[in-house]
Amino acid sequence: MRELPLVSVIVPNYNYASTLGACIESAQRQTYPSVEVIVADDASTDDSVAVARARGVTVLETDVNAGVSTARNRGAAAAAGDILFFVDSDVALEPDAIAQAVTMLRDKPEVGAVCGMYLAEPMFPDTLVKRYRAIQQFVWFTEIDGPIPGLHSALFAIRRATFEEIGPFNTNLRWTEEQDYGFRLNARYQVLAASAIRGRHDHDGTLRVMITKVFQRTRLGAPNWLRLGSMPGGAGTPYRALGSGFVLLALLGLLVSPFLGAWGLGGWGFAATALALIIGIALDGRTYAYAFRHHGVLFGLQFTVLHLLVMLTSAVAGGLGILSGLLFPSKTRRLYGVRNA
Repeated sequence: MRELPLVSVIVPNYNYASTLGACIESAQRQTYPSVEVIVADDASTDDSVAVARARGVTVLETDVNAGVSTARNRGAAAAAGDILFFVDSDVALEPDAIAQAVTMLRDKPEVGAVCGMYLAEPMFPDTLVKRYRAIQQFVWFTEIDGPIPGLHSALFAIRRATFEEIGPFNTNLRWTEEQDYGFRLNARYQVLAASAIRGRHDHDGTLRVMITKVFQRTRLGAPNWLRLGSMPGGAGTPYRALGSGFVLLALLGLLVSPFLGAWGLGGWGFAATALALIIGIALDGRTYAYAFRHHGVLFGLQFTVLHLLVMLTSAVAGGLGILSGLLFPSKTRRLYGVRNA
């Protein structure tokens, strides 16, 4: 009988004491028997370290907050396993997640990493924004069950040898480190998204936090997409980018329609605005349809408002990022070209 490889579950964490316990316990309750759990705490100011230590796992601490890339790299350096399973501290794994990942990596040597997917309900469904974000990312993640151009860094497994070959996460990046790592992995291996590997995510609870993440990840990622001529998938797909652009056009049309009215063209302005909005929604129609179909009309309308706001934010951030990439290409090369531990 072949000996089972040790899997090192690496949990980067910063101030997620509220979900860290559930994350650790889900890793400890796996059906796969050969697991070690390492929490790489990035100078949390809450009770995260105490929560982790109370559950008997290895805890690494940084002196200053250095970002999730540093935490992941420190966890990988301390790991003893032949397989590294990275899971964010706000994700609770389904009991068979690690077993599924190990089987896929064993059976598919051409695959560099296998990524899991979120369930459609958040870990704690206590706000509208969390419920919105859970559905949005569930639909986007599950649309491809197979090779993807990017990486779902919140829950993925990779052979230690592959991680050492690709190199550590880029510690220069705090918002787009998973995009960078996904591009680097895909240059040499297939990266698979697998619906059999699942976790429940405690999504952003407030509109401000969610919009900030969307804006920063898109603005900082867009110059690299421009440089590589490729998008990372999920939110960063050509048709979604185009849909976001049409939502922005609809807003601009709404703003200029009153001025067109002074020239007797107000009707044409509003018609163009409505058409742009319809096209923007249609290009990501599957996402809106899921919310209406599974949660009813009232929630569907609430979902639509939030999703249009996210699409608008993406369009503005993407435009600013592309402009930055065109004006300062050396900055993009320097940011993404330097990899350190």
